[in-house]
Amino acid sequence: MGNCCATPSGDTAKKKNKSNPFAADDAVNQGSAATTKLYVLKDPTGHDIYAQYELGRELGRGEFGITYLATDLVTDEKFACKSIVKKKLRTAVDIDDVRREVEIMKHLPKHPNIVTLKDTYEDDDAVHIVMELCEGGELFDRIVARGHYTERAAAVVTKTIVEVVQMCHRHGVMHRDLKPENFLFANKKENSALKAIDFGLSVFFKPGEIFSEIVGSPYYMAPEVLKRNYGPEVDVWSAGVILYILLCGVPPFWAETEQGVAQAIIRSIVDFRRDPWPKVSDNAKDLVKRMLNPDPKRRLTAQEVLDHPWLQNIKKAPNVSLGETVKARLKQFSVMNKLKKKALKVIAEHLSMEEAAGIKEAFDTMDTGKRGKINMEELKVGLQRIGHQIPDAELQILMEAADVDGDGTLNYGEFVAVSVHIRKMANDEHLHKAFSFFDKNKTGFIEVDELRDALNEDSDAVTNVDEVINAIMHDVDTDKDGRISYDEFAVMMKAGTDWRKASRQYSRERFNSLSLKLMKDGSLDIGNDAK
Repeated sequence: MGNCCATPSGDTAKKKNKSNPFAADDAVNQGSAATTKLYVLKDPTGHDIYAQYELGRELGRGEFGITYLATDLVTDEKFACKSIVKKKLRTAVDIDDVRREVEIMKHLPKHPNIVTLKDTYEDDDAVHIVMELCEGGELFDRIVARGHYTERAAAVVTKTIVEVVQMCHRHGVMHRDLKPENFLFANKKENSALKAIDFGLSVFFKPGEIFSEIVGSPYYMAPEVLKRNYGPEVDVWSAGVILYILLCGVPPFWAETEQGVAQAIIRSIVDFRRDPWPKVSDNAKDLVKRMLNPDPKRRLTAQEVLDHPWLQNIKKAPNVSLGETVKARLKQFSVMNKLKKKALKVIAEHLSMEEAAGIKEAFDTMDTGKRGKINMEELKVGLQRIGHQIPDAELQILMEAADVDGDGTLNYGEFVAVSVHIRKMANDEHLHKAFSFFDKNKTGFIEVDELRDALNEDSDAVTNVDEVINAIMHDVDTDKDGRISYDEFAVMMKAGTDWRKASRQYSRERFNSLSLKLMKDGSLDIGNDAK
């Protein structure tokens, strides 16, 4: 479910008595990481989840832990439990994200299209977030499964998503990561409610407050996020991107590289020429244009979107099929996401402890005064010692980008971001590990049977698995030999979005770096010229 989870519970048990070297910045600063217990939640329901719930099969996993099926021992009611492994929370930023996610879910009033928080537990090893169970599948999967997909159906989904945005904004919450994967259907019934399930990157905001942290998913990111100067208007942009995809099956801003995607977003040129746009109503196109206005001041608010004629007159929206092309594109999008997600799970598990351990050691070495922070000179000397010769100007840019609190020094959390950027984690070691996960018989190729086994392993296993495999092979197996080579796998993983975003910390720093690069080469001015 969403951005939850990544270490099997067996690993947790084995490591139970080890100290957490990444406990929180204050533990590092006090020099007492071995004795300081990390407490993430401010006011959990309790400490022993097993006294109230039985945790069953795995429902999904992400960067920090695993989501399980949870059964209430008294009522036998079923829930989803997101169990976040504390050892995976490597920085203060990670800890804040988890803490804030729970606070936001508690703060938002009950809403039919927002997943309900039931209970929270925290023990020595993990944080457990018990919430409403959604078993109806992902948004795009449901659309693809339907025989007949129309503009009216897209309008119904859009209205739901924007109502969630409106509810969040009314209560001072900016979502910041709206995308199709973060919406699930409650159950498999035709009239099932669509629910927002992930608030991992959400944040509280006050009217007029400006944010500069770059977060989100590349395709759905508003131009002002890349410019590091944004507010809640970004959520309407992301909903506009989803609407565009719902109507034609592809994202409005796409390129082979992350930088290309960012530049397309800055240009904000929306294509209404390709099929099926000529047969989409003018009202629908008008709403897309207004939601994707690059100027946040002129972009529609959530309320204005809901007041737009296209959503006010849903029953009058064309009920004519948008055609098989759109369904095929949505299916493609959904299928590739599944395969990439599977590989990202493997990468996420290898991206953490060994690299984090090295980064912690480097920080302690550079922190000569043992103050729990390092200045520009200590960073420069320390980097030279370990073989990184970085020009002063570049180092200054990096330092400024990572120095979130602006005190001219880097604490451990800020240093992680710099380290990850400098290393770039650009070697393909993690990609090879993911490839090996699929290539069980070690032939150097992923064969159809191996692909089938991997896709069937998930509890949300694909029902039409052969159809999905054919779609994957059609796109990924470029030499048409009936199997996927490492090179073909690498091309798929790197296309459109960087495979290294298995790490949220890396993702943040990657886009900070990209934003700085676009600032330096003048790309961020393109959008301003276009207005």
